[in-house]
This record gives sequence, structure tokens and C-alpha cells, in this order.
Amino acid sequence: MRKIVAAFFISLDGVVESPDKWHFPYFDDAMGAAIGAQMSESDAMMMGRVMYQDWAAYWPGKTEADDEFAPFINNIQKYVVSSTLDKVEWQNCTLISGDFVEEITKLKQEPGKTISISGSTTLVHSLMRHGLLDELRLLVHPIVVGTGQRLFEEGVQIPMKLTSSTTFETGVLSLVYQPAEK
Repeated sequence: MRKIVAAFFISLDGVVESPDKWHFPYFDDAMGAAIGAQMSESDAMMMGRVMYQDWAAYWPGKTEADDEFAPFINNIQKYVVSSTLDKVEWQNCTLISGDFVEEITKLKQEPGKTISISGSTTLVHSLMRHGLLDELRLLVHPIVVGTGQRLFEEGVQIPMKLTSSTTFETGVLSLVYQPAEK
């Protein structure tokens, strides 16, 4: 059975929006290795409409000379979960619409490696509420950002259990959570 794993750069105050504005001073080889490990265990990505539209406008046509992650992102299978899109046009994209719980449940039964999510907070909220997210990986940065979209929805409680933690020399915590047993 395939796992769905979401990963986020997150601030101490729970902000995940625009990490490009606060994340890079904390990036080091250890964090790069953690990100690389997640990429190597994945053979597909999942994203919501907003991320798809942003990435489909940016990544197609990019090469390794432009960004070292371009070949990975452009060539990997991508599943786009949306109730408003009619089609997806970026290479290796499949649109999931309609009853996404049923479709994602079927997708998890197919052979393959991990399906990763990077961003797409609304999608992650939905997956968590429906018990479809298998793992949540947080790279908690030692900074209070103050404003921006936060990862978790107000008023929603979803018990999780910590399965792994590592502290990088930059002060970033790598935390891995799975849904708690009911």
C-alpha cells in the first residue's frame, strides 16, 4: 500500500506561507539530505489547484541548469486534486476530481512508492480530516514569522504521534508525525 507523506517548512508560529522569505538562512547539508531522502522514496507528487497552477506556470521548460530540482519535478507523476479544474496540461499530470476520498483511496492501493506533498495546505487539511495522510514531516525553523498562512485549521483536532525527531545544527527541528491510533 502506498503512503501519502506531506512535508512543510514551518516557522515556530506555524506559518508555512512563503518560506522563500525566511527559510534559506537555515538551510544546510543536513536539511538538504533530509529533503533528498524524501524525494528518493517518492515516485509521485500530489498537489491542490493553487500549487498546480503556480508550478505549471513555472517549472515546464526548466532544466537542471535552471534549478537542480527541475528534472525531478518535471518528470515525476503528479496528481492534482481539484473540484474546479476541468483539465491539467503539464506533463505527467493526472486530475483527481469528484469524490476525491474514493479516488485517493484507490490510488493508495496501486503499486508504487510514496506519494509526496510539498505545500497545498488545503489539500493536506482534507487528507488529514479523512484519514488519508500517512505521515506529516515538519522542518520547524527557529523563527517567528508573524503573518502568513498557517498549516493547521483553527478548531480542528487530529491526534498525531511523533515517530522521529532530529535537530540540525542550524536549530531546525525535523519532526515526523503519523496519525495516532484511534
